[in-house]
Amino acid sequence: MADLDPTTQSNYSQIASQSIHFDWSLDFAAQILSGSATHKLAVIVDAVREVIFDTADLEILRAEVDRTVVQHDVKPKHEVMGSALHIPLPKGLKSGTFITVAIFYKTTKDCTALQWLEKEQTQGKSFPYLFSQCQPIYARAMAPLQDTPSVKITYTATVKSVLPVLLSAIRVSPPSEGPAHDGKTIGKDSVTYTYNQPVPIPSYLIAIASGNVVYKPFPQLEDKQWRTGIWAEPELIDAAYWEFSADTARFLAAEENIVGSYRFGVYDLLVLPPSFPYGGMENACLSFLTPSLLTGDRTLIDVVVHELTHSFFGNGVTHAHATHFWLNEGWTTWMERLLLQVLHSPAARGFSYVIGAKGLTDALKQYADTPQYQRLVIDYEIGQDPDDAYSDIPYEKGANLILHLERTLGGLDVFLPYVKDYVNTFIGKSITTQQWKTHLYAYYTTNGGPEKVKALDSIDWNAWFYGEGLTLPVKMEYDLTLAHEAYALADRWDASRSIAEVSALDFKKSDLDTFSSTQIVVFLERLQDFPALPFTHIAHLGTVYAVADTTNAEIRLRFYNLALSPPASEAAVHFAPQATNWVVGADGSDVIKGRMKFCRPIFRGVFQVNEDLAKNAWKKNKNEFHPIARKLIDKDLGLA
Repeated sequence: MADLDPTTQSNYSQIASQSIHFDWSLDFAAQILSGSATHKLAVIVDAVREVIFDTADLEILRAEVDRTVVQHDVKPKHEVMGSALHIPLPKGLKSGTFITVAIFYKTTKDCTALQWLEKEQTQGKSFPYLFSQCQPIYARAMAPLQDTPSVKITYTATVKSVLPVLLSAIRVSPPSEGPAHDGKTIGKDSVTYTYNQPVPIPSYLIAIASGNVVYKPFPQLEDKQWRTGIWAEPELIDAAYWEFSADTARFLAAEENIVGSYRFGVYDLLVLPPSFPYGGMENACLSFLTPSLLTGDRTLIDVVVHELTHSFFGNGVTHAHATHFWLNEGWTTWMERLLLQVLHSPAARGFSYVIGAKGLTDALKQYADTPQYQRLVIDYEIGQDPDDAYSDIPYEKGANLILHLERTLGGLDVFLPYVKDYVNTFIGKSITTQQWKTHLYAYYTTNGGPEKVKALDSIDWNAWFYGEGLTLPVKMEYDLTLAHEAYALADRWDASRSIAEVSALDFKKSDLDTFSSTQIVVFLERLQDFPALPFTHIAHLGTVYAVADTTNAEIRLRFYNLALSPPASEAAVHFAPQATNWVVGADGSDVIKGRMKFCRPIFRGVFQVNEDLAKNAWKKNKNEFHPIARKLIDKDLGLA
């Protein structure tokens, strides 16, 4: 393989996992997952002498090759890639044959992939909780694997636990619709859960969650074989069901009409405790979601659209490795926004790009000192941490490249047949940017002729893939229909800065009566494009519109972003403690604590205002955050 994954130490180009059986036990008291991973491996190169797996902070107990115990060797730990596990193989293996290797092991307290929560950190506060986060390269901390998206595996699993268990697979037993925990006493009696994932997936989609969770199925669409439903703690199940039941199945059905059949059989959602570090994670069959989406008005359903879209772009057509991560997120973001047009209006699609443009600009500015991370295609060095480059850039720059392609080629009528062919061609495979581009040209050479090839040649590919700086290679225009009101209100506030007395300001709560929550977001973001407003104006804005204490986290984040900039301002000094309390949950807003979209920019912003405040608050509360969030916020605050 010419384009090898720079984040793995495994020898997957010589021998590759085809399927894995996990046999696990969960010990909540000791906070350990233990058991075995049994790999069926396909020999690729004649006479391969060993198989090398990725591990990270695992205690390896023994290894067996075709049920015979062999000596294993765990190499010294690499800071990013972990410890390579070397297992010898019999002599004379032939390409095209298979061999079975089983590794018996347990996780340790340093496991980055798993977060064990005390019962007090859950909604119900009666039982502990466990959940995983394996993307991008943390699955190796949960099991010995060839931890690269270049390898796609099927898997089966048996898991013994005193609390209900969910995996990124189809449950075989006990049935989801049956009594919680198979009718036994939750938290006391052990039950064995069995799962099967028959569709090959990359290792980062292996996922587990275990806690006091219950299931509620969504209404079934009559002409669909797949089913959907929601998992959550009992205290949240009704709110979660209401938030997502009306739209999830129809979104998935609408996407099938565009790109083809859903392959995974089940599409369930799981609402996790607040320390889950992302808005959502597209684990196969079971998208993980943050509870901060439960707004009671269905305004943040777009996150579910994004995660289910990954079933086709990411879980189906997979990036070969971190260098090509934009293929997952750029395509998914473009398709998510197309669904907004299909289900709502072209204006809704354009408005989503308007919101995304602000996130892209902020991300590009964040990497001004490391411009290689401003690129769409990042050529990582061996052992470089892909999380250092995680931002909105692959999502937004990628989606804008696809949108530019769509427009350059002649619009959706010309482009959608290609999208379907792209998915059908590469579904189940892992690909590079060059493979995608080669397929794109081949398709339009056959289906468009010289005119379309000429259109493709007009695109500055090098600028899109490797360009740095704060702007896109092409100035993009979006449908601003839904933005005009937000822009007009921002203009009024900008024009009011010369009015010294707050009582003389002509603003009232009813200004937002016709605004959706996303229009409020755009209004607040638009204000950041102007010189900073006086403290009196920002304080009045926060009060009159109730955005300083709203329970909608997307709006509150934008208010704090506005208030904390510039960092030397009176508003920044005043609101820094309030913003800090919000992200650590000290004001009772536990629902957002842990989601990096909120806590990372707030900690970075407060750090610029009051370094001691940011560091002290973080040190006091960091152990309640997910290990991935801890690692990245430590870096943000100069503590790592």
